[in-house]
Amino acid sequence: MTRGNRTKRNWYLWNVLIVEKNLKKTKPKLRLDWATHKAALFACQNWHYSRSIPKSKLVKIGVWENDKFIGVLIYSYGATPDLVKPYGCTMQQGCELTRIALNRHETPVSKMMALSFRFLKKHCPGLRVIVSFADPNEGHHGGIYQATNWYYTGRSTGCYFFKHKRTGRMYHPRNVSMNLSLSGKSVRPTECEKIWKDGKHRYVMPLHPDVKRILQKKKLPYPKRTKHSSDASGFQSEEGGAIPTRTLQAENNKS
Repeated sequence: MTRGNRTKRNWYLWNVLIVEKNLKKTKPKLRLDWATHKAALFACQNWHYSRSIPKSKLVKIGVWENDKFIGVLIYSYGATPDLVKPYGCTMQQGCELTRIALNRHETPVSKMMALSFRFLKKHCPGLRVIVSFADPNEGHHGGIYQATNWYYTGRSTGCYFFKHKRTGRMYHPRNVSMNLSLSGKSVRPTECEKIWKDGKHRYVMPLHPDVKRILQKKKLPYPKRTKHSSDASGFQSEEGGAIPTRTLQAENNKS
């Protein structure tokens, strides 16, 4: 190697070291903690395609990047009491990841999910399994779950949903009835049009060896990304949105 080539090589290596050093310096500081209902609602309404927050009992985990509130991960018991039964768990031993609502961020979603699992395990030591869904009707195939090694177990059953004629909001059949005095009923079927929706892709994350053994027998090949599928997670829009007020951020920092 000539002196000129050595000089060029050393210059290149020196610049690589400088870039790596700068990347380490600019690595965002991430923090997860409990989020208030107000903060979770704000995140879902601004940074999630559904523009809504689930009505069931929720575990709301807020995410801060460089001390700035960037969204929430929301867990719940799920839509049915039998959600985790196929994996040998009781309702109290499992949960559903129902929302990932995030503003623009630098940290990979996979890292946020992993930290939220640890957070849950710390506060819910009996937790054995997490289930989540990706909605193909919204252009999602579950890429984030595939990238983080969730087990794929098929699709849920498709059904008719009800779209409100005036607001355009979609309602699950369980929330529709002519008798609005019944618990959980939000709208009358006469106010809506019926729209068929295909079943969602189901992904499962085991947190216990026994559940993992069961899933080894139940797992299916991952669905492939279609032409209209999104690289974003099955929940988040990842299109940015409004920034929470300082008051909201301060409230969350107290959570």
